[in-house]
Amino acid sequence: MADKRLDGKVAVVTGGGSGIGKAGAIRMAEQGAKIVMLDRTPEKAEETKRLIESAGGQALVIECDVSKPEMIEQGMKQAVDIFGRLDIVFANAGLNGKLAPIETMEIEEWDYPMNINLRGTFATVKYAIPFLKKSGGSVIITSSINGNRVFSNIGFSAYSTTKAGQIAFMKMAALELAKYKIRVNAICPGAIATNSADNTYRSEDLEEVEIPVKFPQGGQPLKGESGKPEEVADLVLFLASDESSHVTGTEIYMDGAESLLVG
Repeated sequence: MADKRLDGKVAVVTGGGSGIGKAGAIRMAEQGAKIVMLDRTPEKAEETKRLIESAGGQALVIECDVSKPEMIEQGMKQAVDIFGRLDIVFANAGLNGKLAPIETMEIEEWDYPMNINLRGTFATVKYAIPFLKKSGGSVIITSSINGNRVFSNIGFSAYSTTKAGQIAFMKMAALELAKYKIRVNAICPGAIATNSADNTYRSEDLEEVEIPVKFPQGGQPLKGESGKPEEVADLVLFLASDESSHVTGTEIYMDGAESLLVG
């Protein structure tokens, strides 16, 4: 039997209880990685764990809110204490937050996605570095087409800023960590069939600043429909594996050309 692509590797995944994080965790486990999920909804992550274990893989769930750096730090230490090493970090946890005009958006509404999407990504990478330095590894960040190619979603100023910030941070980290053989890349999904709408809230006054945008027919040029989490997971696997050993500091758009049409 041929070796699996991630045999002997240990991967930490934030937000592995649903959507892209869940699909990525399962895909890496299928290819031999031991999975540690840091998740603020451990009951959802436990379902992912059950799926991994039912297929013969190994997984661990640690309750963690990525807006609380001390929980991330402890989660990383616990992962290494149990599995002995760390090779892959999938910094995926994030949310949309509230869509609101800049003028009426509360400071707390701005800070909420900042603390989870951007500061949480920073803390996830920061506390993984001491362990990744031992043998090198791969960091994968879930960003978005929003804030990087698409700016037409009025009200998304906070979310889009976090996603643009993740790309800048990824490039800075890739250069700084290259000497340790740590690769850092980002995925920028477009429309993916997930439950992200569950953490999206729309301000009642948003229509006052909205700009009518007429989207062209065929807004999903490649397939005519949204992408699937499992398709993103295939890219996560590639970036986690040695097949991408010379890829770092790169954002990869995964949207079937959507953002080229509606940016």
